Amino acid sequence: MNQLFPETSFAEVPAALKRIKFILAYDGTPFSGFVENRGVTTVAGVLRKNMEQVLGHQVRLVCAGRTDRGVHAWGQVVSCDVRAGTDIEALQKSMNMMCRPHLALRDVTTMPAEFSARFDATSRTYQYRILNTAIPNPFLTNTTWRVSRPLDFRAMQGAVTALLGEHDFTSFCRKQENVSGEIKTRVRNLLRAEWKAESSEMLVFEVQATAFCQQMVRSIVGTMADVGLGRMNVADVKVMLESQDRRESAHVAPPQGLTLWAVGY
Repeated sequence: MNQLFPETSFAEVPAALKRIKFILAYDGTPFSGFVENRGVTTVAGVLRKNMEQVLGHQVRLVCAGRTDRGVHAWGQVVSCDVRAGTDIEALQKSMNMMCRPHLALRDVTTMPAEFSARFDATSRTYQYRILNTAIPNPFLTNTTWRVSRPLDFRAMQGAVTALLGEHDFTSFCRKQENVSGEIKTRVRNLLRAEWKAESSEMLVFEVQATAFCQQMVRSIVGTMADVGLGRMNVADVKVMLESQDRRESAHVAPPQGLTLWAVGY
């Protein structure tokens, strides 16, 4: 049990409800991912327990993207049902007081009863930040991956275009099983992928897809870093993609540089 948020008995979900959607930002550093997991502190666990404390009834949260341990969010979207008469502005204010400093509800909106943050989403956008400098920056340790050797920015942008479109991304995804033990499909449609030089030392990778599989973005970033360091080229990336073999993948970039940036509906 999380000692910060002890289990409390609450009334069953009331009959008269309304569906709400909130846009959530969080620093993923202190959390063991989004999904609630007994014995560790997670984003969903902190959210649910605080929300139930405010509302006085049970809450079931549905998120647009299940971020891993240490991954951040600026535009995570969560939906849930609350009592019909709930003042959502007051709820937002209370939650932001209780969840600070690592979580913040940026916006809260009432939605149609059938809305789902997960199933109604048409795209997810992530950003990954690389600090490309020999000198560490303590202020960016928790939000960037520092690569000390110079990266070839143009080569990285050229290589990532090989991944655009619909492909089987098995080489870039961690294997996952569904409830019946079947391997989940790793076919995904990569809509957009672009490297930007925010400064001479900061490279930002922005990627959008209809959905992502686990570790997909971090595996792509790790592969692109190898391209930028001259260890791989565009042809190697194409071979890796077509092999559909996870063993062919480059190393996975660390989680702290990754942020769930936005969700499209």
